[in-house]
Amino acid sequence: MKKLLSTASVLLLSPFLFAISFLTFASEPLDLTPAVGTWEGESKCTMPNSPCKDEHVIYHTAVDKSAPNKVRLEVFKVVEGKQELEGTLDCTYRAGEILDCTTNAAKKDRWEFKIFRDRMIGSLIAGDERTLYRRMVLRKK
Repeated sequence: MKKLLSTASVLLLSPFLFAISFLTFASEPLDLTPAVGTWEGESKCTMPNSPCKDEHVIYHTAVDKSAPNKVRLEVFKVVEGKQELEGTLDCTYRAGEILDCTTNAAKKDRWEFKIFRDRMIGSLIAGDERTLYRRMVLRKK
């Protein structure tokens, strides 16, 4: 009888223990090294009749220690050889290659970058209409 209860309790607890181990593994911090550094390249407008202008850009990324897998991205445009800060994005590094960033929650803008070794390709999707506003291609310096 004791052995039967022991076997039954193992069978009942197994799914629970598996779920706990999966959640622990899924929340493990990723290696942020591929996302962190200085990136330089071009940011091209996709809206022909907008105030948007094509820009040469430099992005500085650093680990944000406020939570696992968080990165801060400072966006600079280059004007007459000088960097001008455009803003700072709060990003989440996902799946070891996607950098998903947001700005002001009221605007609902979404910046997404895919990292391939020393290249980062991104897009800015703007507003409630989910309009593709910019495409970026950068290289790690």
